[in-house]
Amino acid sequence: MRTRPLKVALLGCGVVGSEVARIMTTHADDLAARIGAPVELAGVAVRRPDRVRAGIDPALVTTDATALVKRGDIDVVVEVIGGIEPARTLITTAFEHGASVVSANKALLAQDGAALHAAAEEQGKDLYYEAAVAGAIPLIRPLRESLAGDKVNRVLGIVNGTTNFILDKMDSTGAGYQEALDEATALGYAEADPTADVEGFDAAAKAAILAGIAFHTRVRLDDVYREGMTEVTAADFASAKEMGCTIKLLAICERAADGESVTARVHPAMIPLTHPLASVRGAYNAVFVESDASGQLMFYGPGAGGAPTASAVLGDLVAVCRNRLSGTTGPGESAYAALRVSPMGEVVTRYHISLDVADKPGVLAQVATVFAEHGVSIDTVRQQGKDGEASLVVVTHRASDAALNGTVEALRKLDTVRGVASIMRVEGE
Repeated sequence: MRTRPLKVALLGCGVVGSEVARIMTTHADDLAARIGAPVELAGVAVRRPDRVRAGIDPALVTTDATALVKRGDIDVVVEVIGGIEPARTLITTAFEHGASVVSANKALLAQDGAALHAAAEEQGKDLYYEAAVAGAIPLIRPLRESLAGDKVNRVLGIVNGTTNFILDKMDSTGAGYQEALDEATALGYAEADPTADVEGFDAAAKAAILAGIAFHTRVRLDDVYREGMTEVTAADFASAKEMGCTIKLLAICERAADGESVTARVHPAMIPLTHPLASVRGAYNAVFVESDASGQLMFYGPGAGGAPTASAVLGDLVAVCRNRLSGTTGPGESAYAALRVSPMGEVVTRYHISLDVADKPGVLAQVATVFAEHGVSIDTVRQQGKDGEASLVVVTHRASDAALNGTVEALRKLDTVRGVASIMRVEGE
């Protein structure tokens, strides 16, 4: 074993960063044995230096992150501060001054992953980011390495624990959205401002990363269709149960049937209770991968939290340090396929549409005619009426999003249609 330690700079010492530092200290001997050399925490960049950080030598703490990554003796920079800037500049500066980088920054990677990979390649350094998607669940490396010889066709997953906790509570207890959100906040699953989670921004960033790796194509955050879950109601869950389904906020990355394009999207969807993702409860994450040779694979576990995310960071740190010792680098960006990223209008799936209609003869015929005129085939129809008003639930066969949108617009113009109560995609079949 080499006795000279590999030096690590830690950018950020919050929930995740403090756990990274703790594990580096308490598991130092095991990490050294696995890497082939000791690892040493050489500096910790923070915004508030006066805060007490148990187990961290105050002499290592600095507010000058730029000076830390420019030192030249740093082997690996671990970035867990999040956001776009200053993280982007700090990472590229680290490459320029000889360090490899381990990051958990999903937003930055989804927006500028290609540029960061190019910067790493130019300097002959590693960029690893297992912790950016699904916390402790091994997912990035299996897609990037274990399935490198296979053809991945679909990645379907629950990649945000906050939203899964809320939807699970609504499903299992009958709670409304706000009541379930309040409980998630009280338990620490939801931030004071939950927008990034409940509006799908967090999941969309992860979908962009997953799609890029799975399909060897550059997929940016702007390419991902995003729809939040704040409009999901108890009535939607009741309808889902009647279909033998539940509702999840899903990240879906798909290769088109002709193999010439891909899509990436995040939205609530009904999913059959027989599908493995339907049983994912609480704040857990799970990702379902479908490929030519391997068939169906499922990755499941805690998708967030200090210790689980730090576990993924440390796994990357070990791999990067091993590469450092052997004078090699791991796999970089693979975007050779350069497939077209299709807009949401081209996505084909099933739909569950709930309409408020007049309870009188001929309404169903009118509605069915509109669906037929727009080329959307109906699978099942259920109608319930009382006192001149009725609820009409239509489940379609697979149709494009554009065709469905045209159908809905035409339905709104019918005198007999009082309103569109809800539209929900049906996935996982």
